[in-house]
Amino acid sequence: MPVETKAPDTQSIGPYDLLSKIAEGGMGTVYRGRNRITGEAVAIKVVPKHLLTNLVFLKRFEQEYTTAKALDHPNIVKALDFGREGETPYLVLEFVEGESLGQRLDRVQRLSERDAIGIISQVAQGLHKAHKAGLIHRDVKPDNILITSDGQVKLTDLGLVKELEADQNLTRTGRGLGTPHYMAPEQFRNAKNADVRCDIYSLAATMYHMVTGELPFKSLSPLDAWMKKIHNELPAPRQILPALSERMDWAIRRSMHSDPNQRAATCREFVEDLTGQSTRRISATSTGGIPIEDLWYMVYKDEDAVIHTVKGSTEGIRRSLTQGLLGDASNIRVSRSKEGPFETLQDRPEFRDIAMELIDLPNQITAKLPTPPPLPRPASTPTSAPVMPMSMPMPTPPSGSVDSFIIPALPSAVPADPAWTPHIPLERTRRTSEWVKWVAMILLAMAAGVAAFFLMPWVLSLRLFW
Repeated sequence: MPVETKAPDTQSIGPYDLLSKIAEGGMGTVYRGRNRITGEAVAIKVVPKHLLTNLVFLKRFEQEYTTAKALDHPNIVKALDFGREGETPYLVLEFVEGESLGQRLDRVQRLSERDAIGIISQVAQGLHKAHKAGLIHRDVKPDNILITSDGQVKLTDLGLVKELEADQNLTRTGRGLGTPHYMAPEQFRNAKNADVRCDIYSLAATMYHMVTGELPFKSLSPLDAWMKKIHNELPAPRQILPALSERMDWAIRRSMHSDPNQRAATCREFVEDLTGQSTRRISATSTGGIPIEDLWYMVYKDEDAVIHTVKGSTEGIRRSLTQGLLGDASNIRVSRSKEGPFETLQDRPEFRDIAMELIDLPNQITAKLPTPPPLPRPASTPTSAPVMPMSMPMPTPPSGSVDSFIIPALPSAVPADPAWTPHIPLERTRRTSEWVKWVAMILLAMAAGVAAFFLMPWVLSLRLFW
């Protein structure tokens, strides 16, 4: 907590004693207080005198209590009471012993990826609860994230919360409420348009600040920052800190995209993007020598439209995708169990980053590549594993409970890459080898022809000389 100073003249409000000042700003003063009846320590937010005639602000102040009271979640600061002392309204909140994320960043500058994911995952849990209740925070930022002395994280300051279906006319058209550097570009233009993906953008911007130690679009005016945002001119996190993992860099850039449709759709998906792990429980039952938590069944089409079914580990499949051994990524379906349901790679956080990059490649690039000559194909050997037709509609992934999702365990270090390669059919490997041989022979013939063309006059001149 910051250094506390004695409260001004007013020493009590309603049934609460004001012990000391915690924070003060243009929108109100927060005191550390005590309930005189129960002795409970509380935080009390008091409206400043200059805003007592602002009806819109007073309505929003009361809305903060109504919203926080309805959201009972361990990662959201609880609202305990709302009252008035004369004409002055006050809001009583759970007292959080600790510091804000903003204060921590001021003290340590930046956090490790592991610590940052641990904090943002808890914020995402609370925000997920609000979104399920049809509420948008609209001001997610480090100063609104509190961290207790034992590491619990709580989201606070719900005064700008908006209901998805009704804004209660508290936001004027064309006005962007929130903090500019963490705000999504569409919210900057008009806060009435704020939706779940605006909060996702702010989560990603907060993560950007945590892992790089720099404010997104720092040293820019709000207008200049907005222009940079709408043109996707965000310096990549790895440009600021090259030691960051590629996954962290990709997850942040994806959810800070100017197009809301390109961002993670939910808090759950954003956490999955950061960790590369599912927040759903694993139900696989057969390992086949691979740890049960890392077993995948996969069906895909090769370049001859032949469907194959294989199983393997996460790293093995990722490596094969990177090396282009599995063909068109949009044709691949994976599942944790042999029976399914099978899902696209984009639906699985373990492969989403690679899949999106592969599938987003322009088709015209591959169209320019030379087509190998047709080669005789030996009879294929049927496989005993079940094959899922590619035309089968993909089931909707389970959404989990309404209030929360599973935060994946974070490894202390990146695991070693296991020596495993998917069971690519021998037929395909043989065709690839023969194609490489043909290309090598053609190149050698061309080289011989060029050499003969340039050396022949020299050889003829030697014969004439002798």
